[in-house]
Amino acid sequence: MSTSTPAPRRPRHLMDPDNPVRPVNDRALTNVQRWVMSVLVVFTIAHLAIGLVIAAVMISPDQPAPRIGLCVIAGLFGIIGLAAGFLIHRRSPLTPWLLVGLLPTAVGIWLVLR
Repeated sequence: MSTSTPAPRRPRHLMDPDNPVRPVNDRALTNVQRWVMSVLVVFTIAHLAIGLVIAAVMISPDQPAPRIGLCVIAGLFGIIGLAAGFLIHRRSPLTPWLLVGLLPTAVGIWLVLR
């Protein structure tokens, strides 16, 4: 007479190699990863552009050329940030939305020249 003892039950939080978990929906996960990455890239570069505008405002008022130059560079970084966001989503970066990237330049020049 053989008595077979049942296999010990594994706790639910541990992986069971005999019963693999169903695969994750990769399409939804990839979409979320793209959005997270694009938001991080755009906002990180936007912070850089805002920092350049703040630096332009802090420079001595008797030097207008470097102040305006920093504002223009801030706008270029704004355009690069938005283009990077579009590229992460595999869309063409040549879109009218790139004009939003010039917002740091407009605000910066307004702050510098007032």
